Amino acid sequence: MKPKWILAVLVAMLATAAYVGNVLATPSSGQTTTILAKATVGDLDLSGRALTTTVGRDGRPHPDVWLAWIKTHGLSDLYVVDNVFAPHGGTSGWHSHPGPSLVFVRAGTVTNYSSDDPGCAPHVYTAGQIFVDPGGADEHMIRNEDPSLSAETIAVQFLPQGATRRIDEPAPAGCPG
Repeated sequence: MKPKWILAVLVAMLATAAYVGNVLATPSSGQTTTILAKATVGDLDLSGRALTTTVGRDGRPHPDVWLAWIKTHGLSDLYVVDNVFAPHGGTSGWHSHPGPSLVFVRAGTVTNYSSDDPGCAPHVYTAGQIFVDPGGADEHMIRNEDPSLSAETIAVQFLPQGATRRIDEPAPAGCPG
């Protein structure tokens, strides 16, 4: 009898946590999202390396190495997502993703707040800049704080196949809502 009672309490606690999480979530406002492309791919094992030589201040050649590596295991869903933020506060709301995203600022200026940053310091990005959302436990919010101009981002997301692309989250303690 006791194990059934414990199981019932655990189920009730999980249901309450899910309900509270949905109620406290900060949904987007003044944001339009368009999925430009989605594809499912198998294991990725992409690498690139370039070796170039530059001349240092001492006039001697110095080798420079550039290396890129993306590796996944299992099927992945890749997305290309266009987000437009209205002037004066268009926001993504606090959310997370189960995988990383490369976020290109296409137009205007956006401010990114991340739960991984002590004090939720604002990070401002303008057209032509890029930032990385590491995904996983990182929660973040993107907001357009310009009073008169729209802002636009293009995100390339790498997610486990079938995973929810975006998970609404409550604002972390001490962070703007």
